[in-house]
Amino acid sequence: MEAIRCDNLNLYYGEFHALKDVCASIAPKRITAMIGPSGCGKSTLLRVFNRMNDLIPDVHISGGVLVLGRELTSIDILELRKSVGMVFQRPNPFPSSIRDNIAHGLKVHGIHSSSAIDATVERCLAGVGLWEDLKDRLKENALRLSGEQQQRLCIARALATEPRILLMDEPCSALDPIATARVEELMQDLKKDYTIVIVTHNMQQAARVSEDCGFMLLGQLVEFGRTAQIFTAPRDKRTEDYISGRYG
Repeated sequence: MEAIRCDNLNLYYGEFHALKDVCASIAPKRITAMIGPSGCGKSTLLRVFNRMNDLIPDVHISGGVLVLGRELTSIDILELRKSVGMVFQRPNPFPSSIRDNIAHGLKVHGIHSSSAIDATVERCLAGVGLWEDLKDRLKENALRLSGEQQQRLCIARALATEPRILLMDEPCSALDPIATARVEELMQDLKKDYTIVIVTHNMQQAARVSEDCGFMLLGQLVEFGRTAQIFTAPRDKRTEDYISGRYG
């Protein structure tokens, strides 16, 4: 079963046609990258998968989207966001303690047991390689962490509710090359347990980390397939032009 499936997905912001007949099948426990020039619809598509576009006035969606085998609109929003976590372009930890950042999602879903929270904090921080560094600093304000640590904390926060899908919107764009490499290594570890969909402007990053790749242009998913094929033998001239740097 696909983790996510889109069939003729269209999205409008008022009169603006932002996504046009998008069809894609995203496989579980793999990393899928979405590439394309700015404004092509990559982030809009990503936000469809956990209904973040619902927060924007005058959004209209048609076509089908299945998430974990269920029609997107049939899934309760809290249940959906428990199953589909999201990490944003810039680290956005809450201005509270490291522990409280990770505990937030649990409390939203009615888990208040200190022992359960403590176990989840350790599991999630260990999962992103921060436990040993932060286990004695859990009461410290998360905003005091480095940029890389903040982004890892945000990934840990997304993992706290045990999602099956992790959406990552330009997760390394605010990080230096060394921090980027560490987050990319983390993604390779996480795909053993999670389906990851990443939006990136960095084609080299897409080639390094993903197994599947989609190229978007002007709201269309022009080409979707194995990353190696997209980068070495694209089927569409527009993909080839973008990959080769002729535009974008």
